[in-house]
Amino acid sequence: MLVQIHPDNPQERNIKAVVDCLKKGGLIVYPTDTVYGLGCDIYNTDAIERICKIKKIDPRKAQLSFVCADLSQLSTFSKPIDTPIFRILKRALPGPYTFILEASREVPKMLKTKKDTVGIRIPDHIITQTLIKVLGHPIMSVSLPTDVDIAYYTDPEMIQEHYTKLVDMVIDSGIGNVAFSTVIDCTSGYPELIREGAGEWESLLA
Repeated sequence: MLVQIHPDNPQERNIKAVVDCLKKGGLIVYPTDTVYGLGCDIYNTDAIERICKIKKIDPRKAQLSFVCADLSQLSTFSKPIDTPIFRILKRALPGPYTFILEASREVPKMLKTKKDTVGIRIPDHIITQTLIKVLGHPIMSVSLPTDVDIAYYTDPEMIQEHYTKLVDMVIDSGIGNVAFSTVIDCTSGYPELIREGAGEWESLLA
């Protein structure tokens, strides 16, 4: 199902419909400040396994991440963060970054790595933030497969056509971006660049 949601003024009724879908274990394709994401409720194991099947990854070995609404929620799912690292997070978020942090006990086991870490994002996108706030907790998130024509991961109508039998809802808020988030590992106490993407790296260290 294709659901149109205004990128600046999300319609409450449509947001509720998407959240209801998530609560029932549905998969959604939703906009972020980078590429469109494929997401589900972080507490629904079956839904996470469906996503891993679409991405052709082993859920036991995958390094999965999720999106939070704000820094307060992020802090719930990570162990206490050192002040220098927290300053970087505060400067970067919301924004096109994924931070790898030490996972707290609140993180579902399926989303933790063997090293007890987790990747967390706070996208600078009002639809994403609104969905999470109404749902009441984060959304597990991966990027759509990109080994296809660019339209199949940027154009909501084409995404709906391509994934109609695999996902339950596709949010249409316009054409998506093509750049991925910048991934930064903070588990050593010092930020380490893992992948440079849409978020500027050097500016965070200034």
